[in-house]
Amino acid sequence: MKKEASLNTTAICKTRIGAIKDTMEILSGKWKIHILGTLMQSEKMRFMDLLREVDGIAAKMLSKELQDMEMNHLIRRTVLDTKPITVEYEVTEYGKTLERIIDEIAQWGIEYRKSIYEMSE
Repeated sequence: MKKEASLNTTAICKTRIGAIKDTMEILSGKWKIHILGTLMQSEKMRFMDLLREVDGIAAKMLSKELQDMEMNHLIRRTVLDTKPITVEYEVTEYGKTLERIIDEIAQWGIEYRKSIYEMSE
C-alpha cells in the first residue's frame, strides 16, 4: 500500500512540475508579464501605445513577445482596414485567466518594495 501511495504522489508531483515548467516557458522572459499587465489595463492597444507604455522595451523585442503570446493564445492581434494600417492587441479570454496571477505578482512586488524601503531606513 505504501509503495502505491508513493507512486501516486510521484505522478502528481511530475504532473505539477511539468505544468509549472510549461507555464514558466510560456511566460518566460523579462517582458511578457509586463506586456500582459499593461494590456489588461486597457481593452485594446496599438503597437506604438504598447511601446510607449512598456518602459525600456525595444520595438523588435515587443514584436517578438507579442508574436509569442499570440501563438500561445494569450493575446489577439487585429489588423484594421485603415490607411496606414492599424494593428490592435488585446488579451484573449484565455489570457484573462492570468489576471489573478498577475495581480498577485503586482501585490507581492508592492509589499517587497515596501519591505526593502523600510529596511533601508
